[in-house]
Amino acid sequence: MVYHERITVTTRGEGDIVDLTPAVHRCVEASGTENGVCTLFVVGSTAAISTIEYEDGVLDDLRGALERVAPSDIVYAHDRRWGDGNGRSHVRASFVGPSLTLPVENGSPVLGTWQQVVLLELDIRQRRERTVVCTVLP
Repeated sequence: MVYHERITVTTRGEGDIVDLTPAVHRCVEASGTENGVCTLFVVGSTAAISTIEYEDGVLDDLRGALERVAPSDIVYAHDRRWGDGNGRSHVRASFVGPSLTLPVENGSPVLGTWQQVVLLELDIRQRRERTVVCTVLP
């Protein structure tokens, strides 16, 4: 049976990286699935989902890499058209992506020892409420 749940998190603004791993474990456990897949999808075009070692140094490295990929100090066509200043947010989110699929084995998502599931807040607003759709399939 397919299990479906929404995970809601409040972010602190651009550059915030939220560890979703405990919520993903809870979702998989609640599904009762022993072996299958877990898919995660963040709703919105200025946030992304990935895996990373959730450690301050590598989190700063990721923020720096995203700044080099889509710098905050250039003009984006999106900004000229809409005037909202978050063109870089859309570009960064597109590079990382809105979804992730994890295998499920023995009732748990398969992750490496130092691998956590994270939500990246890429929008320029100070706070956002984000919804991550978690679907577990046997």
